[in-house]
Amino acid sequence: MLKFTDIKQVYFLGIGGIGMSALARYFASHGIAVSGYDRTPTPLTLQLENEGIAIHYTDDPYLLPAKMYISNSLIVYTPAVPATHQELNALIDRGFNIHKRAEVLGIICNSKRTIAVAGTHGKTSVSTMTAHILKTSEIGCAAFLGGISKNYQSNLLLDITGSEWIVAEADEFDHSFLQLKPELAVITSMDADHLDIYGSHEKVIESFQLFASQIKEEGALLFKKGLPVGFEPDAKYRSFSYSITEPADFCAENIELKDGYYQFDLVTPEITIEKLVLNYPGLLNVENSVAAASLALLSGVSPEEIRLALASYSGVNRRFDIQLNNGTFVLIDDYAHHPEELRATIQSVRDIYKDRTITGVFQPHLFSRTKDFAEGFAQSLDLLDEIVLLDIYPARELPMEGVTSEIIFSKIENRNKKLCTKTELLEMAKTFKPGIVIMMGAGDIDTLVEPVKEQLLKYEDR
Repeated sequence: MLKFTDIKQVYFLGIGGIGMSALARYFASHGIAVSGYDRTPTPLTLQLENEGIAIHYTDDPYLLPAKMYISNSLIVYTPAVPATHQELNALIDRGFNIHKRAEVLGIICNSKRTIAVAGTHGKTSVSTMTAHILKTSEIGCAAFLGGISKNYQSNLLLDITGSEWIVAEADEFDHSFLQLKPELAVITSMDADHLDIYGSHEKVIESFQLFASQIKEEGALLFKKGLPVGFEPDAKYRSFSYSITEPADFCAENIELKDGYYQFDLVTPEITIEKLVLNYPGLLNVENSVAAASLALLSGVSPEEIRLALASYSGVNRRFDIQLNNGTFVLIDDYAHHPEELRATIQSVRDIYKDRTITGVFQPHLFSRTKDFAEGFAQSLDLLDEIVLLDIYPARELPMEGVTSEIIFSKIENRNKKLCTKTELLEMAKTFKPGIVIMMGAGDIDTLVEPVKEQLLKYEDR
């Protein structure tokens, strides 16, 4: 790996990914020439181009930067890029060392005091909340986030105060988080996921245990109480549990829902911070805020700074993201793509919007995940009043024989269910009943949110 002081140019294969684009912005902010390839233009790649980063969308070695030398160029790729990729193979043939995104992130973070946020779900919200709390405090931080923070309109937070801290989302996919050696870490969940990588739930758990073992000496681990395995105090680091449903080292008490938002007391090993208000909806976000506030306290942020930060937190794009609320419809865009995420999102909506019809539109993500969790998806979707199931978004995978959305659909007991394509959805949206509409998935369902919103706004004209 090149010394960062030697790097004059960085080229990204898959620059439009949420983690890759944060790294691209980081290097560009340091005055380094940044360019890259991605498969298709997206709002995020267009933003990167507006920031001066050159991007092309055709896999063609002739489009690689002309003056790129092994001695001063860093090549970063995402595992989503296939082994047959022409540019990837051309760079390998030319003798360039190719580095995974996680390796580069680890080198940046491990030289600092890092707060790593891990978990099969919840990590983007917790990392963004944690970063916002530190950023608005006297401690400050930089941050690499797995989503676009609404407070900062970016997935990268730069530090201009000289802070020692970096907040980083620690992704378990492809064992990426094992590149990090944090001072503080949280594990929000350890559900079975990415079984195409790990093979079994037991292997997923083992990887999280290995991640925890890499916490620096005299650091601290925060973990959600009730995980499949416990994390007992370690001779190397301190260990704390958190919860919103039962007593824990850090826990929420006196949770109250007021005008769609939650107020709660945060009980810690040393003090209780009373009547914190989270101006962002969803009980799942109370749990996320307990984790974020606890990490902030462990890093030295004051209780009053936490209070002010939670009150000003605006959320993350595509995480319980309310796109419309006009009295007739509430339209929510959410990234949920695992059965437990769907369950948490739907239940949070049910808690807030009692007695209103809830229609859910879900786009399964990956053939392997659909195959592994078809029954779990069906059980979570059964919590809805009306269910619309789209085709599977393949992402990095080739089709698997016999695996379609039908295998989820057939297991859903609710008779108010429909299968449709993306192109059919807009006509179907014209028939949605007044109430709550949740659009869920990690694929390209977000491109349908605005068109569906336009159909809902025409309801009065029906």
